[in-house]
Amino acid sequence: MATPKEHIDEIRRNKFSIGGELNPLMEDLHQAVKNLSAELYAKDVHFLMELIQNAEDNEYPEGVNPSLELIITSEDITGTGAPTTLLIFNNDKGFSSKNIESICSVGRSTKKGNRKRGYIGEKGIGFKSVFLITAQPYIFSNGYQIRFNEEPCPHTNLGYITPEWVEENPTLADIKRIYGSHAALPTTTIILPLKPDKIKAVKQQLSSIQPEVLLFLSKIKQFSVKEVNEDPSFNTVNAISISNEINFVTRKNIDADSYTLHLSTDEASDVTEKECGYYMWRQKFPVRQGNQVERRLEVEEWVITLAFPFGERLNRGMSSPGVYAFLPTEMVTNFPFIIQADFVLASSRETILLDNKWNQGILDCVPSAFVNAFNSLITTAEDVPVSTLIPMFRFLPVCSSSYPKLNAVRESIKEKLRRENIIPCQSYSDQKILRKHCEVGRLTPSFWDILKKGRKQGVSLHSLSSHGKYILNSSFDTEEYDDVLNFLGVEPVNS
Repeated sequence: MATPKEHIDEIRRNKFSIGGELNPLMEDLHQAVKNLSAELYAKDVHFLMELIQNAEDNEYPEGVNPSLELIITSEDITGTGAPTTLLIFNNDKGFSSKNIESICSVGRSTKKGNRKRGYIGEKGIGFKSVFLITAQPYIFSNGYQIRFNEEPCPHTNLGYITPEWVEENPTLADIKRIYGSHAALPTTTIILPLKPDKIKAVKQQLSSIQPEVLLFLSKIKQFSVKEVNEDPSFNTVNAISISNEINFVTRKNIDADSYTLHLSTDEASDVTEKECGYYMWRQKFPVRQGNQVERRLEVEEWVITLAFPFGERLNRGMSSPGVYAFLPTEMVTNFPFIIQADFVLASSRETILLDNKWNQGILDCVPSAFVNAFNSLITTAEDVPVSTLIPMFRFLPVCSSSYPKLNAVRESIKEKLRRENIIPCQSYSDQKILRKHCEVGRLTPSFWDILKKGRKQGVSLHSLSSHGKYILNSSFDTEEYDDVLNFLGVEPVNS
């Protein structure tokens, strides 16, 4: 079997005709590279999301906690004269010979047609998106030590895809020094000497990474960003370390399951670690024929996940996205829960395409997923007092959204909830009573005072809700929940 160096020599000789016979397909390669260049720079790609997406699509050895670590440094370990270099460390299985051949090609991704297997990549330019921020990316993985160049290779007149073997600048010892000698190097290191005009934007993206970026990734469990300079006073990037942990409870119920996910962040600027727990509801829906699109032809079911944060969301003081397509978009929905699905995105990744029929099909299913998730939150907690259920009603989309399509989702949720037995009623027995909005009424404060006095005097109130309307639970019947009760259509008893 060929060594990594022999494999690269073989690719250069046979595919790119360097020191070998002319490859009859060279003309086609030139055209393909020309097309790649045009596609690459026509798209406003968020390079960081592309990197995370690639890491999520990688394969990982058993027993490994998949992680992605980014280190930015002013040390020029590549000898390219770059004032700033970004290193990406990933503990995946590493590059195989097939992966290497794919990266030395155009349009030959090893992930194509694998959406069903959980690959989240979309654009088809994958790794080559790094050329937006670097002219010379380096890859060190499984014995391979190679680099590519944006500028055409003098032997082939081809940029982007001609591999060059790297003996030094950097060496593995250089990389290890930046990574830190405390641990073994992860399997894969990608080194990007940054283009000078991209440094500011890259540092900005690294400093503003959303802690919730891991919420809907099935593989990556740890993600960190830090800056390493000889003089730490030169550090300008806000360091952060994010990790997640899942307590999985499968509820095989209407093709759905639920679980609790805990996210924690550790920032250099914070003394204490921050945490937030999320109740996650994941449900499958069959794709309707009228909503199929070419980009998703092999997908037969939509998987919709809703995340309900218990406590303050981890957002580093920024606005929190409400829509994810595995990774966050920039859509702020004004809803107190997060919607995740395999949406078709605008090329900038900032928004989903709201007029796209595939996305519309997903949004049409969100109200059903929400009602099922909410019912599970309210009804599965058999042994807890009603007062602990009341805060769950804060997850209702009481406020309208600035997106008309999402307002239609909100109205549908409201309509469906009003048909459900979810309103907690006052009961002076051990029985928990949940009823529809039209069967429940609110009492005036003065009437509540009479009931409290009667209760103190030993008056039996067991049949309080058996004549006409049920009475809204006293923990719920407060000004604090007026907006929620109005949303659900609960009215005073005497109206």
